[in-house]
Amino acid sequence: MAKLATVPTTDWTGPHPREGRKSLPEVHSTIRVPQGGSWLRRLLAFSGPGYMISVGYMDPGNWATDIAGGARFGYTLLSVILLSNLMAILLQALAARLGIATGRDLAQACRDAYPRPVNLMLWLACELAIIACDLAEVIGTAIALQLLFGIPLVAGALITGLDAFLLLLLMQRGFRYLEAFVIALLAVIAACFAVQIVLAAPPVAAVLAGFIPTTGVLRDPAMLYIAIGIIGATVMPHNLYLHSSIVQTRAFVRDEPGKREAIRFATWDSSIALMLALFVNAAILVVAAAAFHGSGHADVADIGQAYGLLSPLLGAAIASTLFALALLASGLNSTVTATLAGQIVMEGFLHLRLPGWVRRLITRAIAIVPVVAVTALYGERGTMELLVLSQVVLSMQLPFAVIPLVRFVSDRRRMGGFVIGRPLAAAAWIVAAVILLLNGKLLFDVVLGAG
Repeated sequence: MAKLATVPTTDWTGPHPREGRKSLPEVHSTIRVPQGGSWLRRLLAFSGPGYMISVGYMDPGNWATDIAGGARFGYTLLSVILLSNLMAILLQALAARLGIATGRDLAQACRDAYPRPVNLMLWLACELAIIACDLAEVIGTAIALQLLFGIPLVAGALITGLDAFLLLLLMQRGFRYLEAFVIALLAVIAACFAVQIVLAAPPVAAVLAGFIPTTGVLRDPAMLYIAIGIIGATVMPHNLYLHSSIVQTRAFVRDEPGKREAIRFATWDSSIALMLALFVNAAILVVAAAAFHGSGHADVADIGQAYGLLSPLLGAAIASTLFALALLASGLNSTVTATLAGQIVMEGFLHLRLPGWVRRLITRAIAIVPVVAVTALYGERGTMELLVLSQVVLSMQLPFAVIPLVRFVSDRRRMGGFVIGRPLAAAAWIVAAVILLLNGKLLFDVVLGAG
């Protein structure tokens, strides 16, 4: 019988069987971690990757699903945002564990574990997820440019292609510069929505009640469609590949105690950052619910429409400007991190050896060409539907990333002493099962026309 794996499946925690297999070799182990000092100082040294992956949890795709959910169903889907955020915290912690313990990102781990046909299928699924993600991000950025500066949508979509050069410039200066750029834009987004929450003044009791799960989400196909879009927008497949790679930028001691400490700090980093993402996602839905749901505008289904209504409904001229500014910051951040994820996926699965700028232009072009075509075709009409649909497509790709990840980190043969315990493995498999079941029901309701 032919071998299914290209390398032995025992103990990935030792040296790689092949030379030159470092993930993102140009920035691998380039950020110094102090060997002594306070707990806070060491946490700050590890902080950064969590905020970069949190970008994917508040990108323009989240705006589409959160606005649609808040305008149509009020605060009900806040429970879905909370659930998806808890799922994200667990899965991102597992991705960080895989990268730190084995020195492989998720794409490299798949390449080492599966035969070539399976790897090609997984690579194509991930590329489809990145294209779906970029569809949301590029359209969102283009809409923001149009709202703020009057730039046509197609021109705005083409402008977003410049992010490949921005990423190259920041990476040349050092990975910390890239992290600082991302964190600065995250601060802009959070500040904009903090002001909008104050302006919207939502009823606290109704907001808190929205975090309590209800079975109505499963019974209503329209609500379920938005809910799965929220899950797809929150738990993003390419973020698992991204996180498993960028945690390796830290120059920690790569023995067992050093790896365990790195896993602990990386988990703190991502968990804290994802709580910021929870605030932003919830704030978008709360603002939409407060402004649109109870004011006769429950049919708001377009970011441009939301922009035009926010200032008059909230009674503050600055509300719409803050909305568009946060959208622009979100789109810029997301396109940068998605491009980096595309590089990691292409290198990990295909093991391509290309100059950095060529790699980034290729990975960006794979996504931006269809995005420009779709934007040119639809224009301002139907962009919200496209954004929501893109998040559902992302959710459909989740099993192709989640199942291999959970399988790897719960396999003692590969993880050695870093394997997750049975309770955590059970929780991870439950998350994977929930994703599969929700996707299956969505297919039944939407594709087969049930309900």
